[in-house]
Amino acid sequence: LLVCAACATPGSSLSAKRDAHPVTLELEGGPLWQSRNDVQIPGDTGTRFSMSDLIGEGPYPAGRITADWDINNRHAVRAVIAPIEFDGTGTLTQQTSFAGETFAAGVPTKGTYKFSNYRLGYRWTYLHQEHWRLRLGGTLFVRDAKIELEQGSTRASDSDVGVVPLLSLAAEYYPAERWRIIAELDGLASSQGRAFDFTLRGYYDLSDQWSVGLGYRTIEGGADNDTVYNFAWLHSIVAAVAFRF
Repeated sequence: LLVCAACATPGSSLSAKRDAHPVTLELEGGPLWQSRNDVQIPGDTGTRFSMSDLIGEGPYPAGRITADWDINNRHAVRAVIAPIEFDGTGTLTQQTSFAGETFAAGVPTKGTYKFSNYRLGYRWTYLHQEHWRLRLGGTLFVRDAKIELEQGSTRASDSDVGVVPLLSLAAEYYPAERWRIIAELDGLASSQGRAFDFTLRGYYDLSDQWSVGLGYRTIEGGADNDTVYNFAWLHSIVAAVAFRF
């Protein structure tokens, strides 16, 4: 019990100035690439094809808005708005059955991929020391997804809106007075699919309230059932600006 109490008690930490401003708003943006994006709709009778081969790996623009509120030294909540949508035109390598329509090979075809998501999460701080803060919690992940093909007058799309719970882990390291490194993971896996969002970023504090950051984010996951088969792996270089108040 003494050990656990010490773990949750902040000392004269380098994060003390940030603790004086419990609410943080952050704007993040940067280029996004898709290294994998395999699609088959319906999942049992459609033709499997690669969206990344059809429209290209990118880069595509992406961004998100994050709001964090440290209620006290141990409890925090987070809200995230992360729109992701991109499209392009290419040719299919084979005749493709998709969402009730048939698309010919070798004909210019527009593909659209959307995986916007919105999150509300809670985090509990179980370690808060001079150079470290470790948190764990959970996130409600609301996905707004759509995959669409258009070829001449033929168009078909499949949309899905759903809510899934994710585990949330975060580690913050303060190596020096104005510097911090953050690693975060939201994720969960089941027999029919998975979702993982991992980021590693470094920040520099311009002042007690303003920070700038640079890092890498990857999103991987998908679903495999009779309705839809889609697994994607997305990567982005992210630049961020944060304001604390």
